[in-house]
Amino acid sequence: LGECKALAHLCLGNNHIGNEGAGRLAGMLAGSKALEHLDLGSNLIGDEGAGTLAEFLGECKVLACLELDGNVIGEEGAQRLAGVLGECKA
Repeated sequence: LGECKALAHLCLGNNHIGNEGAGRLAGMLAGSKALEHLDLGSNLIGDEGAGTLAEFLGECKVLACLELDGNVIGEEGAQRLAGVLGECKA
């Protein structure tokens, strides 16, 4: 995925990615300059995975839509995400 420079939409909902998978995915997508839409809904992602995603989102350039519905993200993970979403330029 890191090699796909023009990847604009990635829909991986309902794949049981979990915290570990969210971390690996975030690492692969870090520095993406084209990703506009990321759907990770219903993937058993919790606070740990949300925190790792937040690190990726801090580097986002054009992300306009992030779908995380149906996960198990608590207050801690939500706060970490909220802290970086304002940095997205779109």
